[in-house]
Amino acid sequence: MKKAFIFVLSLSVMVACKEADTKSGKIETLNKEEIEKAKNDSTLLTSLEWLDSTTQQLGQLKKDKEIEISWRFRNSGDKLLVIENVTASCGCTIPEKPEKPLAPGEEGLIKAKFNGSGSGTIHKYVHVFANTKPAREFTLTFTGDITEKK
Repeated sequence: MKKAFIFVLSLSVMVACKEADTKSGKIETLNKEEIEKAKNDSTLLTSLEWLDSTTQQLGQLKKDKEIEISWRFRNSGDKLLVIENVTASCGCTIPEKPEKPLAPGEEGLIKAKFNGSGSGTIHKYVHVFANTKPAREFTLTFTGDITEKK
C-alpha cells in the first residue's frame, strides 16, 4: 500500500512539473506525440486572436520585387496553440509558420514572401490551419497594385 501511494505521489509530481513547464512557456520539451495530441484532441482546442488586420493593403508594388508580409497573433486560449499548416493560394507566395506550439498568452508570427509577379491589382490568400475552436482555418489576405519596373 505504501509503495502504491509513493508511486501515485511521484506520478502526480511529474505531471504537475510538466504542466508548470508548459504554462511558463517552456514547451521545447514537448515531444512529437504530445504536439500531435494537441492538434487532434478536441478537448485541447484553444483560441487565436489576430493582433494585426487579417487583410493588408500593400499599395503600389514594383513588378518582380520580392516583399515580405507578416501577421501577428496571440494564443488567447488556455491550451497550447499549434499552427498545423500554412498554405498559399498560388506559387508566387511562400508562407512560413511557427514550428513550436505557443503557450497561452504567447504571441507568434505568420510570414509570407511574395515574389512580385503579375500585373495590375493582385489579391493573394494565405490559409492558416490550427487547433482552434470554433474555426480551425483562417484566411489572411493581401492586396496591391503591381507596376512595371522603372
